[in-house]
Amino acid sequence: MIHVIAVITAKPGLRAKVLELFNANVPAVRAEPGCLEYGAAVDADPGLPIQTNYGPDTFVVVEKWESLEALKAHAAAPHMLAYATKTKDLIARRTIHVLSPV
Repeated sequence: MIHVIAVITAKPGLRAKVLELFNANVPAVRAEPGCLEYGAAVDADPGLPIQTNYGPDTFVVVEKWESLEALKAHAAAPHMLAYATKTKDLIARRTIHVLSPV
């Protein structure tokens, strides 16, 4: 299994628009072979006192894939390429962490 944590920061004030496009793409991603989990999350409000907030322009995508091959296919899927094109001018920064469980 492969875990992915993607931290997406939209340009100021554009997170809602990016999330709208993201959520429209979710059904296609969840239908992909090997997708076990795929969804966005934002800071819990109120959170815990120990919480470090990402802020109002950032969301986190939590993903689980059966294999690295499934993740690679996901990255090359036509709907992901279309999503990237639609959001490229809306996103300020993107950090993707690909992890193996231990």
